[in-house]
Amino acid sequence: MATKCTIPIIDFLDLPNQMSNLIAASEEWGCFRLINCHNILPVTLMSDMKVLVRSLLDLPVEIKHRNLGVIVDSGYMAPSSKNPLYESLGLYNTVCCADVDKFCSQLDASPHQRETIMKYVEAVHELSMRIGKTLAESLGVKSANMGIEKWPCQFRINKYHFTPESVGSPGVQIHTDSGFLTILQDDEGVGGLEVMNKSGEFIPVEPWPDTLLVNLGDTAKVWSNGRFCNVKHRVQCKEAKIRVSIASFLLFPSETVLEPPLELVDDDHPRRYVPFMYQDYRKLRLSTKLEAGEALALLHTPISHK
Repeated sequence: MATKCTIPIIDFLDLPNQMSNLIAASEEWGCFRLINCHNILPVTLMSDMKVLVRSLLDLPVEIKHRNLGVIVDSGYMAPSSKNPLYESLGLYNTVCCADVDKFCSQLDASPHQRETIMKYVEAVHELSMRIGKTLAESLGVKSANMGIEKWPCQFRINKYHFTPESVGSPGVQIHTDSGFLTILQDDEGVGGLEVMNKSGEFIPVEPWPDTLLVNLGDTAKVWSNGRFCNVKHRVQCKEAKIRVSIASFLLFPSETVLEPPLELVDDDHPRRYVPFMYQDYRKLRLSTKLEAGEALALLHTPISHK
């Protein structure tokens, strides 16, 4: 129920009039619940996609292993010692038709499944563009200068094998997303997702059918020159049920220098981080095992002494 949701709520149909609410949610929480976005992502498509996701994740393991990644962690992830209750399938870039076709072929998707996947990733990508541009404009940055249309959009479908013995255990460890923003269609009936507030407390994100959750990641924090919050989150096993979710990650181009726009840097707001390549940052997170936003501290600009 909506009354159980404590994180901010943004009405997509009223987005131009909610700039201040959007900025507050992005700065204080780094996430928000998005409602009334069905003119772009219909409820029927969300429902069809959830059925499809369950069928793909129920495929024999030898078929799922065909899902090879383009970059690290972009293909099939089997249950591991770190996250034994979790597995997922991934597609690196939904903007690339060849990548989408390859993903479908790897998993022997039927023509109907291919059509559903194509419609879904196109709709979510459009939502990502709209939200990303609105975030930029809310900070006074011309969205036309972002080049956001060319940013890759990674797609990942997740399954949590929750059992009676695993209740109370983590489904996925505490982490931040490395990209700019994530659009999540979470499980309509099984909770477990928790986000950290500014006080360091984990707040349960209760299931809310026919809505989406938007998370901001490390890239958004750097791009905004530290204004946006890269929300820490985790999944906990609350009950012995299978939990599924669909995540779409708007990433930064791998071979483009990541730095804030000039509009967000001045004497009162000096540059917080040294410029770096997004692909190098992903490697840094993996090599240091600092995957809850801590790796950004290694990229702080030196303090100038005047």
